[in-house]
Amino acid sequence: MNRKTFLQQTGMLAAAGILYPRLSRAAGFMMPKPGDAIGLQLYSVGGLMDADTKGTLQKLAAIGYKNLESAGGSKGLYYGYKPKEFASIVKDMGMTWRSEHVGGVPFTMDTLMKLATNAKDSAQIQKYAPMIAKMPKSANLRDNAEQLADEAAEGGLEYLVCAAIPTKTMDDVKLAVDVFGKAGEACKKAGVQFAFHNHSFEFVPINGVVPYDYIMGNTDKDLVKSEVDLGWATVAGQNPVELFKKYHGRIPLWHVKDMDKTTKEPTEIGSGYIDYKPIFEARHTSGMKYFFIEQDNPPKPLENVTNDYNNLKKVLA
Repeated sequence: MNRKTFLQQTGMLAAAGILYPRLSRAAGFMMPKPGDAIGLQLYSVGGLMDADTKGTLQKLAAIGYKNLESAGGSKGLYYGYKPKEFASIVKDMGMTWRSEHVGGVPFTMDTLMKLATNAKDSAQIQKYAPMIAKMPKSANLRDNAEQLADEAAEGGLEYLVCAAIPTKTMDDVKLAVDVFGKAGEACKKAGVQFAFHNHSFEFVPINGVVPYDYIMGNTDKDLVKSEVDLGWATVAGQNPVELFKKYHGRIPLWHVKDMDKTTKEPTEIGSGYIDYKPIFEARHTSGMKYFFIEQDNPPKPLENVTNDYNNLKKVLA
């Protein structure tokens, strides 16, 4: 090989070395490392978002969180702001608002009691009854799907997610299918993707029918996606990796939470029994685009979500 040929070929290899990662990423062959964009479901910090929205967001940004999913609070779905205003505040702090949780049906006490799977759940709901009664009546997907989809689009969101809907009876499940179908259509029109979030009760069979499977099987796969809560799905006896295989590419959003081995209640990531390494290794099968840490009702919210972040970062390293 002469010098000219050598330089030409090495130059081509160098160029390929620079371009290949970019081209591969553009083509979908390479994905950013999950640890580069750890998200948080803001339900995890609860009342802090109502008490000091900007201050709480600043603290979350300092921890390292990049993506946010909101849940609303006593001031409404957007913590007292308009969707575009809230999105701007989040952006100014170096984070991105990706998704919003909303109700599927009006959250009355009767609705919430339907969500209870045992006496302990019922007692917890009764405990918070006075607070629930004082909460503003938020729009819901059954009655206000187009409004919620338009507001999600106004905020620049990619996803609008149903937080919960009763699935105790087949009538409940069929109502969910109807609500989700209409929500999916409204979201498509607004340029937003609709998804629904599970707890454990969507995996409890009703006369041999698993509500989660019924919903997935009776809704349009392009209009209705799944945001799988990996903690609650595991408690319900589901293997997340097998769930990804079953609904390949239809689970773009995850809730990452750990569960106490004894109580089966949410705990800090790394303190429970869920092994997240094989789950993240299967993220391509899921079609995962974003994931959000969620710890339900943590005793020390900011301390807990800091530990959640750092512990998950180690798992993803």
